[in-house]
Amino acid sequence: MYRADGPEELRPVGETEFVAGIAARSASGLYGQMRVAAGIVGFADLTLGDRVEPVLEALIRAGGGRFRGVRYSTGWDASVAIGNSRTGTGPHVLRQPNFREGLARLTALGLSLDAWLYHPQLDDVIDLARAFPNARIIICHVGGPLGYGPYAGKRDEMFATWHTKMTQLATCPNVVVKLGGMINRLAAYDYRALAAPVSSTELAGYWRPYMETCIERFGPDRCMFESNFPVEKMGISWAVLWNTFKRIAAGASAEEKLDLFSGTARRVYRLH
Repeated sequence: MYRADGPEELRPVGETEFVAGIAARSASGLYGQMRVAAGIVGFADLTLGDRVEPVLEALIRAGGGRFRGVRYSTGWDASVAIGNSRTGTGPHVLRQPNFREGLARLTALGLSLDAWLYHPQLDDVIDLARAFPNARIIICHVGGPLGYGPYAGKRDEMFATWHTKMTQLATCPNVVVKLGGMINRLAAYDYRALAAPVSSTELAGYWRPYMETCIERFGPDRCMFESNFPVEKMGISWAVLWNTFKRIAAGASAEEKLDLFSGTARRVYRLH
């Protein structure tokens, strides 16, 4: 739903316009009691540096009071088997001066950064979070642990590397973590070859070491469960996904569950 014409840097505003329209229709009661998109996270090219400010202002206007931040994907790996993000133009985008200029503009407007990258790149997020302590940074998909391509068969080695970097990242109080989105990248099991879909019990077994590490290191008030639909639909149903989260959080207190399932998201994205 990007705009079909106009300046290239402003075309992503069309996406926010579209979602804001759906949210307004939902708020009117058109869809019954359903309410969607209390907050919108869109896209702006932060490598524009200072020149991204008018784009961010246009996104805020288009969001009708719902725009909360920018999701920027910098996932990059030297292996062609991994598949790099469209905006992952190299291994260290988050260290580029132009990106950091753009982040400064984003932060000054009170907006957050959703950062999506792969676990070998987590040092870049650590450096970014320390350099911009006032920036609100949300790490997507448990920090992007990889389990296929050159990382296949190296589960213990990969987990140790990921664990060390996430423990370091947890010392940055301006960072929170989304728990989910690992169906494809982690490659914990081959959902294409299974005779039947994986159960929530099995999936919780695959994901628990990662999610429990995040909850222990960051605390429930800096973690939030996330769906990654429709992407995760390739290997799991909506109900099984959320039952998996319930199993992982089974030992948490009522207050901790409230944070994990809604409270952290409400605070971080300033939802009402």
